[in-house]
Amino acid sequence: MKDNTVILTTLNAAWASPGSVIDLFVDSFRSGVRTSSLLNHLVIIAFDGDAYRQCAKIHHYCFALGTEGVDFSEEKRFLTSGYLEMMWKRLDFLRLVLEKGYSFIFSDADIMWFRNPFPHFYPNGDLQIACDHYVGNATDLRNIANGGFNYVKSNERTIEFYSFWYSSRLRYPGYHDQDVFNAIKHDPYVADIGLEIKFLSTAYFGGFCEPSRDLNKELFVTASKLEKIVDIVLEGATKLQPFFAKLIKIHAYGTQKEMRTVEHA
Repeated sequence: MKDNTVILTTLNAAWASPGSVIDLFVDSFRSGVRTSSLLNHLVIIAFDGDAYRQCAKIHHYCFALGTEGVDFSEEKRFLTSGYLEMMWKRLDFLRLVLEKGYSFIFSDADIMWFRNPFPHFYPNGDLQIACDHYVGNATDLRNIANGGFNYVKSNERTIEFYSFWYSSRLRYPGYHDQDVFNAIKHDPYVADIGLEIKFLSTAYFGGFCEPSRDLNKELFVTASKLEKIVDIVLEGATKLQPFFAKLIKIHAYGTQKEMRTVEHA
């Protein structure tokens, strides 16, 4: 993009098999509203060789992130040491991206993009981040951030913040990056460096714990939420089958009656 903005996601072998989450993620760009052109700016960051090879089969822009001495190929359970190490490795890499002068949108790979988010970002703000809970004010620190989707501009403030965020893992051992963010956003140091945080409204960016009430506005949904929606629809369709069968019989009877009336006219 003209302003050096890239779209980033991460991938390991656990999510890289054909027909898995990463395929759905890429396909969502192709089928979303004004999102297909954004594929030209999407870079998939691969944690291991298998993930990189699968990425190369489905997308043009893949980056192999060196992880010497650590195996990130297997699925990491939430808050295990392997999971935490992977999350902090990701965060440190995002800091390097900012240092190279690139702004970025980071999106978890299990987020399905419905619409182009750019028209809904704030014109100002150094770091714009999605929420698990949104209190109605974009600058209110009581908003509970979700690190699965954020838009970060490259500047001195964001580079300094990401360095501070990464180093804060030592102050909060056993916590992942999202929990640490929600702790350090209150730190006086963040205000001192002048970082402007904007929390994204769940009316548009509501694919996490607080989904949007209007699907015509919702910009994305997580794969797990999408699966639940499909299950609800299928369950509803199953329950309605007797009703539809009866409706078809009534319609068929009515049509036959009309035909007999025409024939005897």
